Amino acid sequence: MAINVAFLRGINVGGHNKIKMAELKSMFQSMGFERVQTYIQSGNVLFESADDADSLRIRIEHEIEKVFTITVTVMIRTSVELAQIIENCPFSEEVLKEAQASKEVETFYVSMLLESPTQERIEQLEAYASEIDEYHVQGREVYLLLSEGVRNSKLANKLNKLDVPSTVRNWKTINKLHGLVKSME
Repeated sequence: MAINVAFLRGINVGGHNKIKMAELKSMFQSMGFERVQTYIQSGNVLFESADDADSLRIRIEHEIEKVFTITVTVMIRTSVELAQIIENCPFSEEVLKEAQASKEVETFYVSMLLESPTQERIEQLEAYASEIDEYHVQGREVYLLLSEGVRNSKLANKLNKLDVPSTVRNWKTINKLHGLVKSME
């Protein structure tokens, strides 16, 4: 059995696509997944399953639509992939510490993509990068350093240019989920 994290896209944002985490956890358990945990309201679910990521995603998306009458995209990352997201961070420790020091606004994010974007699509983002908005694409992840936060970022608002479904989490959430995964191992 592998430990997986399901990242649900666009739930509990601005009063739309509301799903209570206790109900989401219950749905995952009813699907036969083991050791189910949720973390914060943005739709992060840790669970164990022997199934592959693609079949898990399809099953979970279908069940959410059936149970909650909401259509959402789900990104699945295994415990190994989640660890690699942290290990492969393209920004230096110094840059990360500086980003984490901001008390006013979160500045470092990771966007998990359903699949790797084409090089042509990645290059389209370049027009939106600046001294205050930096990005690095590595496979199915986009690392975002947004000095003025996600709400004020032109780059963050243009991630749709990649033409791949995605969901964004801040670095603190990624690290907290990694810690929860480690405690399950």
